[in-house]
Amino acid sequence: MVKSTLQLRGAQHFRQRLVLSTLSGTAVRIEDIRADDTSPGLRNYEVSFLRLMEKVSDGCVVEINETGTKLRYKPGVLVGGKQLGHDCGLTRSIGYFLEALIVLGLFGKKPLSIMLKGITNDNKDPCVDTFRTTTLPMLKHFGIPLEDLELKIVSRGAPPNGGGEVRLKVPIVQNSLTAVTWVDEGMVKRIRGVAYSTRVSPQMSNRMVDACRGILNRLLPDVYIFTDHYSGQLSGRSPGYGISLVAETTSGCLISAECAANYTANEEEGDLSDDKNQKAPMLPEDIGSQGAMMLLEEIKQGGVVDSTHQGLLFLLCALCPEDVSKVRVGKLSTYGIKTLRHIKDFLGVQFDIKPDPTTGTVILTCVGCGYKNFARKVS
Repeated sequence: MVKSTLQLRGAQHFRQRLVLSTLSGTAVRIEDIRADDTSPGLRNYEVSFLRLMEKVSDGCVVEINETGTKLRYKPGVLVGGKQLGHDCGLTRSIGYFLEALIVLGLFGKKPLSIMLKGITNDNKDPCVDTFRTTTLPMLKHFGIPLEDLELKIVSRGAPPNGGGEVRLKVPIVQNSLTAVTWVDEGMVKRIRGVAYSTRVSPQMSNRMVDACRGILNRLLPDVYIFTDHYSGQLSGRSPGYGISLVAETTSGCLISAECAANYTANEEEGDLSDDKNQKAPMLPEDIGSQGAMMLLEEIKQGGVVDSTHQGLLFLLCALCPEDVSKVRVGKLSTYGIKTLRHIKDFLGVQFDIKPDPTTGTVILTCVGCGYKNFARKVS
């Protein structure tokens, strides 16, 4: 059942608005999408996301005006399905699409199995390694069995030409999620990670690992980083390398950080041949040390999840049964704050926010909206 239309403006948090619109059954009308920009309207990756929403749901209506500055979206019923495929394009990585698919797949009519093609690792969005090691295990706290969740990296693709493939499998929630009380962050007991390289020397991965361990071994001895080198057909169409790290605490929390080699040309400028636009590619040592420092910064901020997972955590808490959920996070990120505002607009769930001065963290409490999976087949 679709409720009254919600009027929104601007292009910010486009993906989040569509996900909440679909879950709550609220039609949205978005105006002034980059209306004053030199190239106004929706970007290619946003149109691609709309096409993906059409694939995983049935009966959704998308209307875009000629300039792409106005959009009307009427959500359909989430159906999921097997053997689906989607080309994510080359402007944003697969990580941009994954977070939405994980949430929407849980509340479908059938379990979701989809093959995504495009860029697997870049500096704009969370990489597929982070989703595999951190995001999927986070769902077990909400009563989702990990055996049925799967994210398989078939081949890697670095920017600008991509060529990567991942297969995602998400089970459906039989009735509803489980309310969670998750405030014990614990102490870091081990650090794991993946240093990957595609179409470059395998030595790049080892150099990243050495630089990273040089910093993290001062914190604790149990640091193990796998090297993952791809060549030939599975290495995509562009050279690239990077590192994804995850710290596990004594209470089972996972804190992640990542760093990837920047693409050597500045794609925003549009002119790839101009020498002025060329950025010097980062050395593997710099990437290893930068990734380690970013992980230490996330650990320092505290909380049961890192800053990139705050939005997903709040959304899952809001979708829980009408019971109290309580979570602890570090400093609220801009994306996390906007998520809280959108949750209030679409689902009517308001969080109680209390800072904890002793640890410098924030405790958020909410009563879930009692969301149930109405799309599933009832036998």
